[in-house]
Amino acid sequence: MFVDSHCHVDFPALVEQMPDILQRMQTNRVSHALCVSVNMPDWPALINLVERHAPLWASVGVHPDYEETIEPTIEDLVSRSAHSRVVAIGETGLDYFRLTGDLEWQRERFRCHIRAARACQLPLIIHTRSAAADTLRLMREEGAEQVGGVMHCFTESWEVAEAAIEMNFYISFSGIVTFKTATALQEVAKRVPLNRLLIETDSPYLAPVPHRGKLNDPSKVIHVAEKIAELRD
Repeated sequence: MFVDSHCHVDFPALVEQMPDILQRMQTNRVSHALCVSVNMPDWPALINLVERHAPLWASVGVHPDYEETIEPTIEDLVSRSAHSRVVAIGETGLDYFRLTGDLEWQRERFRCHIRAARACQLPLIIHTRSAAADTLRLMREEGAEQVGGVMHCFTESWEVAEAAIEMNFYISFSGIVTFKTATALQEVAKRVPLNRLLIETDSPYLAPVPHRGKLNDPSKVIHVAEKIAELRD
């Protein structure tokens, strides 16, 4: 059986296809998928979807790319985390690729999520892009190792992976690892200990080969697993 550790099946492109997606998941032996929160306004619909479909589980959090949105408090995150279908805090982290300027608000949001995760003792789902040094620094400063979690859609170096693993984090690979151009990432995938390695789709984005460029969904996570198995012989 396979698990998609990170997807967004509550997004409009996928939610309307849920019966077909669930059937394809079953066909491809994908038993569970974690539907990851990106903001507070959409969270009620996300948790409603998860409540109605046993293979789906949820997180609660606000993505670092969402600048103009309701800012969560520690109390907001902790109260929602008490739901029986919530298993993680996030998606949180830092993204210096899409946004520029004074991003202190992004760092404060990240700190808030780490503190909430420590308060409710749930793992973190961390997004980092063009911000690895600050991401690791804030993880250390806020004691993220106390709850651990996952470095989602990992595209960084082995050194970053190793530092995260030392802080009790898993490394999750998406469809990017199947791309021909991703040779450096493929080398990282060969080195991550199997007991610290996860797979994901990040659907509806980043469909793996042989579906690259098409709409992604959790059933396609099997191709990520197959590629990593091939890389590791």
